[in-house]
Amino acid sequence: MTVHTALLQGTRLLEEAGIAVPRLTAEVLLAHALGRERVYLFAHPEHELAELEWLHYGRYLHERMQGKPTQYITKRQEFYGRDFRVTPDVLIPRPETEHVVETALRVARDARRVLDIGTGSGALAVTLALETGASAFATEISAAAAAVAAENACGLGARLAIVVCDVMDALAPHSVDLIVSNPPYVPLAGRAGLQREVRDFEPHVALFAGDTGFEIYGRIAADAPRVLRPGGWLVMELGFGAAEYVERLLHGWSEVGIAPDLAGIPRVIAGRI
Repeated sequence: MTVHTALLQGTRLLEEAGIAVPRLTAEVLLAHALGRERVYLFAHPEHELAELEWLHYGRYLHERMQGKPTQYITKRQEFYGRDFRVTPDVLIPRPETEHVVETALRVARDARRVLDIGTGSGALAVTLALETGASAFATEISAAAAAVAAENACGLGARLAIVVCDVMDALAPHSVDLIVSNPPYVPLAGRAGLQREVRDFEPHVALFAGDTGFEIYGRIAADAPRVLRPGGWLVMELGFGAAEYVERLLHGWSEVGIAPDLAGIPRVIAGRI
């Protein structure tokens, strides 16, 4: 079985299973099975798969056809130009969340102490630590997720202090200049409408926020003035339809603004205490 044939067969299987972008997915899974970058597939279509490589590729294809996200198979996801390790203990970082980084860099690039609430893989905290040189802190309710964030911080060379706690209960008053978060914002009633890959494989603690989906926003907005230093910023990702509600939560804050994503959907809200 050559690389060329394996890609053809894998693409067909994924297409028949209704998997999005089947050719790209087959390439990513085959490269992972070979322990190579994707470019190797194009340069060596005649490569004969060893038995172990074929077994790994077959298993990866089967897992993906059962709905397991590609990122949980390869254990990798790029975020802001860096490769992060991901496991089923953490939410897969989305490109949309990069808007949180961009907004934070725009409004609070000079922040010297940064807090990421619900850090998951550590994507926001690690990125901001590396982009700004700030002292970075992160909270995470899941000890397993905190371990993944710690591994990413170490692997990418970021200094990150992680506390396992709920929201920011363990943070001292007036201790940070910038708070960022991509909080859970899916209402419990919205579970059935999620994609299978999200609903059945990503951690529910990182997805669901209660009956309305606004519960964690409310807790963050209420406690942020205690934790932020005077003039500090709060930057949060917005779920679909959350902008108006969250903007009301920041009533009385200064310089409140909402930034859209590339599709024009309100994606990030920022406010200054």
